[in-house]
Amino acid sequence: MGPEPGTDEAFERATVHALRWLGSLAIRRVPSSATADEVAAVLGTDLPGPGEEPAAVIDRLAAAVEPGLMASASGRFYGWVMGGTLPAAAAADWLVTAWDQNAGMRDATPGVVAVEEVAAGWLLQLLGLPAGSSVGFASGATMANFTCLAAARGRVLQRVGWDVGADGLSGAPRIRVFVGEEGHGSVDVALRYLGLGAPERVAVDDQGRLDGDALAAALAKGAGPAIVCLQAGNVHSGSFDPFLPAVATAHRAGAWVHVDGAFGLWAAAVPSLAPLTDGIADADSWATDAHKTLNTPYDCGIAVVADAESVHFAMGLHASYLLTPSTVDPLETVPELSRRARGVPVWAALASLGSHGVQELVEGLVSCAQAIADGIARIPGAEVLNDVVYTQVCVTFGPDERTRAVFTALIDDGVVMPSASMWHGRAVLRFSVSNWRTGPAEVGETVAAVERAARAVAVPAGREERQQ
Repeated sequence: MGPEPGTDEAFERATVHALRWLGSLAIRRVPSSATADEVAAVLGTDLPGPGEEPAAVIDRLAAAVEPGLMASASGRFYGWVMGGTLPAAAAADWLVTAWDQNAGMRDATPGVVAVEEVAAGWLLQLLGLPAGSSVGFASGATMANFTCLAAARGRVLQRVGWDVGADGLSGAPRIRVFVGEEGHGSVDVALRYLGLGAPERVAVDDQGRLDGDALAAALAKGAGPAIVCLQAGNVHSGSFDPFLPAVATAHRAGAWVHVDGAFGLWAAAVPSLAPLTDGIADADSWATDAHKTLNTPYDCGIAVVADAESVHFAMGLHASYLLTPSTVDPLETVPELSRRARGVPVWAALASLGSHGVQELVEGLVSCAQAIADGIARIPGAEVLNDVVYTQVCVTFGPDERTRAVFTALIDDGVVMPSASMWHGRAVLRFSVSNWRTGPAEVGETVAAVERAARAVAVPAGREERQQ
């Protein structure tokens, strides 16, 4: 039997549109040129009675949506922390969609699960994390943090004689959770999902690195179950917490140590960046997002837990209608029973790069970030606020209103797109260098665009002296 009527033509049309989009990234504006309401109006908000041929649906979809697309895969995009997608990873993701496998049960879909298991082993080798750790493929960094912290919650309560799986949290001993003052909000929301409430904040230095002495003092103020969350890659400065002393301090107090490494964990694969991650492998769990630094598609979060049994207990589900697993099922490593085989694009990215290619990718991102910082620092009125040790660059142009005006001018220009933020009480432009397409040419275009924007925005009257 052949494919369903219209299948071949629909896939051919989708491929044409996808390749045309990818081919335009080098020259197109980075911000979108249409709003969501405008796109919806073109699509039509009333559901039609008769359907359309699949190929016609794809053509209409592409025509309506493309003006509303942000070119986040461009080498000149630096907003938030969004990587592009490596060709092998994107192509593998198309296969995952076509294969349409539920990767929750190992023995039901052994082909894709085998790929994920190989990718998991490669990740542990690449990042220098303990062999035998559980590796689960979650939807993103937030759910990877959630998975790891769920394992932590169960284990630290078990140590004091409480079974959270059987008895829940009502009446349980309070778990103290410690996070640096500049910890990412995805950790906070994961703690909220888990019923653990807001964490206790620990002082950090001027680059957002956790203060080890402050951590020791905070832990000493109480007793009982505790979790310490450290950070690999501050979202503004790119800084890394001091893992070697902080992990030792936390473990002496009996705490579980979790590392939020959404984009920074990949530094562990690079010998030249070893000082940033010294001691990171001594933690108990690690979360990252492959769509950021590794440049896979979205939906590729990774949760690694050294105590594999703890995460299987927290996430596992056994029912009569499921196959009895020959070993651990993927559904025991992340919160979902049904999910796409999101580890396959991770395998493809790693296979296409190899360990040397991963090192070159990360080193290249850091080098481009430092070159952007150096170029912008020479623009009159610009100030780089962070030590550029990784992939983040935070820039101000004096008064907050001028910094925001420079951002607006950049968006109007359309050549590059950073994100606007606040750091240490000041408005900043944040350049997150995360895309494999960013190279020397894109760095040059970026600095030139920022210089144009800065020249176009005058210093507010009466502020010249304050800016100096």
